[in-house]
This record gives sequence, structure tokens and C-alpha cells, in this order.
Amino acid sequence: MGVTVFRGLHPQLRPQAARLYWEAFGGKLGRVLGPDERALAFFQRVIRIDLCFAAVDETGQLIGVAGYKTPAGSFAGGSWSDLAAIYGRWGGRWRGGLLWALSREVDNDRFLIDGICVARAHRGKGIGTLLLAALYQEAAERGYRSIRLDVIKDNWRARALYERQGFLPTRTDQLGVLRYLFGFAASTTMVRPLQIRGE
Repeated sequence: MGVTVFRGLHPQLRPQAARLYWEAFGGKLGRVLGPDERALAFFQRVIRIDLCFAAVDETGQLIGVAGYKTPAGSFAGGSWSDLAAIYGRWGGRWRGGLLWALSREVDNDRFLIDGICVARAHRGKGIGTLLLAALYQEAAERGYRSIRLDVIKDNWRARALYERQGFLPTRTDQLGVLRYLFGFAASTTMVRPLQIRGE
């Protein structure tokens, strides 16, 4: 099967990207951003089509997406006003507070991955590896010397892929009482050094 990785996301693929993202991360965000129809509406609204790479098969179907963060924003971040538009004023406020507590850290020294997701039917076929390669190139072109992601501590399949790719764990953060809302108890930060051209 032929797979092509594109920089950015075609606007027509936004609903597919939202569904892929929710399929991958709904398990940890479901209690905060659910139910499904609202979560999908939220991600369709906030996804930055310029801050990602898309893996598309020969039929034009989106089978994987990898987002990243920059000082100008993140692939699936959104704002308080986006939350309020989907969940209402009060609903947006408490959800925003919890999401801010989960991902408030800013890292100016390492290129930040904002989620990698592959359609279930295509997992284990090298799509994640292709998307990671695109992210490495993007990070190097932007002058970063390393790339960082965060993985749920119990997501052994994803962690095994990242370790094969040269990522090393640097720390594990416990969620404390927030684990009851987010569906996981801890996340591990992993970092991979990058080769800068000309060095």
C-alpha cells in the first residue's frame, strides 16, 4: 500500500484528523472533553492544519497525523474562547483550567511533538515511523538539537516505538488527583537528540 506524508493538512481532511486524534487520545481526555460529539466538534474547530504532517493512502484517506508545537501555537491546542464556543462559558472555563494544569509547560530548547496518531487498521505498518521522520526533519530545519514528546506511562506499545527511534526517558510526572479525571496516572517525557546539518 502506498503512503505519502504531506506537510500540513488539507482542509477537507480536518474531520478525519479530529476523529483520529480523538480515537488516539479520547481515553485520557474523555472525561474532560467528552462526550464524543462535542470533543469532535472542538478538535475540528481548533486543529491547526499548518502545524502537522499527514499520512495519506493511495485512496486519499487520512491514516495518520503528527502534530507539533511552536511559539505561535500548537496542533490541537485551542483557546478559552474555543472551549466556550463548544462547551459553554462555564463548561469551557473548568475544562480550560484542567487542560492548562495538564500541559502548561513550555520548552524553548526542544521541538515539541503535540500528538502522533495512526488509524487502528494501519498500526504496526510503519506509519508512525514515517511521521516521526518528518518531525525530525522539521525540527532540524528549525534549528533544534533535540525533539521531545510525552507518553502515558502505561502505553508500552508507543513507548517501545519511541525507544527504537532513539528516544530516552528523562522524567516521569505523576498526575496525583487529576488521574481520576484524565484516565492515566503518570506520563513520561522522552527526548531524542537530532543531527543538525553541517555539524
